[in-house]
Amino acid sequence: MLVLVAIFISHKEKLSLEKDIIWSTFRAIVQLLIAGYILTYIFHIDHKALTVLLVLFICFNAAWNAKKRSKYLDKLFITALIAITSGTFLTLLVLIITEAIAFTPMQVIPITGMIAGNAMIAVGLCFNNLGQRFNSQQQQIQEMLSLGATPKIASASIIRESIRASLIPTVDSAKTVGIVSLPGMMSGLIFAGVDPLQAVKYQIMVTFMLLATASLSTILAGYLTYVKFYNQRHQLRLDTLNKNTQ
Repeated sequence: MLVLVAIFISHKEKLSLEKDIIWSTFRAIVQLLIAGYILTYIFHIDHKALTVLLVLFICFNAAWNAKKRSKYLDKLFITALIAITSGTFLTLLVLIITEAIAFTPMQVIPITGMIAGNAMIAVGLCFNNLGQRFNSQQQQIQEMLSLGATPKIASASIIRESIRASLIPTVDSAKTVGIVSLPGMMSGLIFAGVDPLQAVKYQIMVTFMLLATASLSTILAGYLTYVKFYNQRHQLRLDTLNKNTQ
């Protein structure tokens, strides 16, 4: 019924999104059903190797989607994979070592989905912000390079602002949690009958781990990506920046 409302609005306002809405709805149902069967199987087996493989699979898909956000650079999949996987694994490692969660598929996999998904958005925004800023500040960068600045120095403000912009959604979400919105984990636990204060404790953990993963992933993505805007002679790759403006 709710999907029909979206289709009606699209048709009424001539948005031409009817096919996309129907297709995305169908995909969501199929993907969630498949995920449900896979998770049931993995939870039943409770094998550590399978858990790690599924974590890597989640990171792989997150990286594949994040690299699509770059309009100026191709072949950013490996960069996205390194950034997202590193941030995800480091956060999981801290959570497991501190015994905040146990190394079981029932706890590790849902947590991985949350933090990798958030890292995917942050890294995708970082790629997009870097491209836009390098494109708009070509003149300033070339002037700095001509005065003897290294690519790292010439790019410092761009990297910093791109990382900052990429983290704003996660930071804003942390600011408004419990006031504007009741996040998924907290709402799910309350629906399941868990005491609200206990649900709050878990949500605090989730908020902290999302901030940590997004920060680690975007910093890695920023510093691994900016060098790709320069050639081996430390010159700005104008062909890469101008290909989307022609």
